[in-house]
Amino acid sequence: MDTLLQNFWTPTSTDLFWFSPELALVGTIVMLLVVPIIMGKSARTSGRIALFGTVATIVLTLRVAGVVQTQGISGLAPPAAAGMLILDNLAIYFKIVLMLFMAGIIGLWFIGSAEKERNGPEFFVIFAGSALGMVLMAGTLNLLMMAIAIEMASLPSYAIVGFKKRNRAAAEASLKYVVFGGISAAIMLYGISLLYGIFGTLNFAHIAPRAAVMLHEGQNTLILGFALICTLGGILFKIAAVPFHFWCPDVFEGAKIEVTAWLSVSSKAAAIVLLLRLVDAFSVGAVSEGLSAAIFNNLALGLAIIAAITCTWGNFAAYRQRNIKRLLAYSSIAHAGYMLMACSIFMHPGLLGAGYSIGQSPMGAVLVYIMLYAIMNLGVFAVAAMVIWQTGSEDIDAFNGLGRRSAWLAVPMLFCLVSLVGLPPFAGFIGKYWLLLALGEAGTAYASVQSLGTIYWTLIVIAGTNTLISLFFYFRIIKAMFLTDDGQPAFTPSITGATMANLCGIALLVMGVFYIQQPRDMAEKYATHLFQPAAAMTHTMTTTQDVYNEKPNAADPDFRLTTIDHEQEGAQ
Repeated sequence: MDTLLQNFWTPTSTDLFWFSPELALVGTIVMLLVVPIIMGKSARTSGRIALFGTVATIVLTLRVAGVVQTQGISGLAPPAAAGMLILDNLAIYFKIVLMLFMAGIIGLWFIGSAEKERNGPEFFVIFAGSALGMVLMAGTLNLLMMAIAIEMASLPSYAIVGFKKRNRAAAEASLKYVVFGGISAAIMLYGISLLYGIFGTLNFAHIAPRAAVMLHEGQNTLILGFALICTLGGILFKIAAVPFHFWCPDVFEGAKIEVTAWLSVSSKAAAIVLLLRLVDAFSVGAVSEGLSAAIFNNLALGLAIIAAITCTWGNFAAYRQRNIKRLLAYSSIAHAGYMLMACSIFMHPGLLGAGYSIGQSPMGAVLVYIMLYAIMNLGVFAVAAMVIWQTGSEDIDAFNGLGRRSAWLAVPMLFCLVSLVGLPPFAGFIGKYWLLLALGEAGTAYASVQSLGTIYWTLIVIAGTNTLISLFFYFRIIKAMFLTDDGQPAFTPSITGATMANLCGIALLVMGVFYIQQPRDMAEKYATHLFQPAAAMTHTMTTTQDVYNEKPNAADPDFRLTTIDHEQEGAQ
C-alpha cells in the first residue's frame, strides 16, 4: 500500500504518477458513492467531497506538469497503441482550466442549491463523471478512446440536465439532448469505422500522414472525405457548432443554472482541444510526408464555413431572445464559432517555408481564449444565477435597475458582458485580437497557396462583423441594468456569489489593462512540446516545439513517414 501511494505522488517514470489527476477524479467518484453508504446522504458533504477531489486534481496536475515540459508522454496503454492516453502541455493546461472552472461551479451550487438538493451524491457523481470524460477527450489521439471519452462526457451530461425529474422543461431538454447526442454518436462511429477500414489502425497520429498522402494523390478522396466529415460530427456536437447546435438553447433553458454554466464552457472547450489535436496531427503528418499546404485547402475551407455559419447563426439567433439562459446559449454558440475559426488553420513551419516565424500560433490563441471565456462565463452566470434566485424570473426584465438594486452584481456583469463582446479595456478584447492575429498571419503565410490566404482574411471580416452584431444583445442587458428601472426592490446578494462575480470582473480588467503579455506567453508555452508518437517517424521529432525550432526541410528523405514498418516494429 505504501509503495502504491508513493508511486501515485512521487515523480517516477510510472503511468500511475503520470495520470494521477485522472485517477484522482476516479477516486472522487468512488468516495461520492461510498461515503453516503457509511455516513448517510448529505448534499453538503457530497459537495465538499467533490470540491476536495477537484482541488486534489489541480494539485496533482501541477505536480505532474514538470514531467512534460519538453516532451509528451503516452501511457496506460500498450506501446503499439501510443496516443491512447496522452500527457503533454496541452493536456496539463486543459486540466487546470477545467478543474478551476469546476471549482467555481461547485461554489455556485453551494450558494443556490445546497439547501434544497435532495440527491447530492447522485448529482456530484454525474458531475464528476462528465468532467472525467472531458479530461479524457483532451488527452487522446486514438479514435476508439476519442469515441469512448465523448460518450463518457455526454451520458452524464444527459442525466445532469434532466436531474430535476419533476420539472417538465428539464425532462424535455434532457430528451432532446439524448436524441441529438445519439444521432451524432452514430454518425461519428460510422466515420471512425470507415477510417479504420481504410487505414487498419485507430491511431490518428498514424492515420493523418497517410490520409494527407491520399488527399495529395487523389486516392479514395470521396470515401476519405466522407469518413472525416462523419468523425467530425461527434466533435461538432460537443462544440454545439452548426448544424449540430439545436440541442443547446433548450438544454441551457431547461437545466439548473449551475449545469448550464458548466456546459457552456466545459464541453465546448474539451471538444475544441480535441479538434486542435487532430488538426496538429494533420499538419505534422503533411510535413513528414514532404507535402505542401495546398492539400488542406478543402479541409480548411470546410471548417472555415462551419465556423463562419456558427458564429453568425449564434449572434443573429440571440437577437430575439428574452430568456437570459437561451441568450447565453446562443452566445456560447457564437464564441464556439470564433474558436473554430482558429481551428481551421493548418499551420506548421514546414508548410510555411524557410525563414517564416510564427508570432501567434493558432493553438496558443485558442488556449488563451478558452481561459478567458471560462472567466467571462463564470462571472456572467454567477450574476444571472443570483438574479434568477432572487426574482424567480429568467427574463431580461429581471435585470431592470440592477445598478440601483445591487451594484455589487451590476458592475461585474458589465465587465463580463463588455468582455464577451470583445471590447477594450477588458481581456475579452485581447483574446479576440489574438484570434484575429492568428488568422491574419495565416492569411499572409498562405497567400500564395491556392485560396487558403483568402479563406483566413475572409474569416477576419466575418469575425469583426459578428462582433458588431453582438453589441445589440449584450448591451440590451446592460441597458436593462443601468437605463431601465421599473421599481423592483433592492436586495443584498450572497457575499460568496458577489465575491466570485467581482473576482471574475476584476481579473478581466486587470488582464486587459496590465497583464496583456502574460496570458499569451502562458498559452504559447502550453501550445508547444505536444505529444508526437516517435514510433511513427524515422526522423527524431518528439515535440511540436522541436519542429518549430528546426525549420524542417520537407525534401529531406529522413523526414518521410514509414508508418507500416514502424507499426510492425511497435507490434513486435
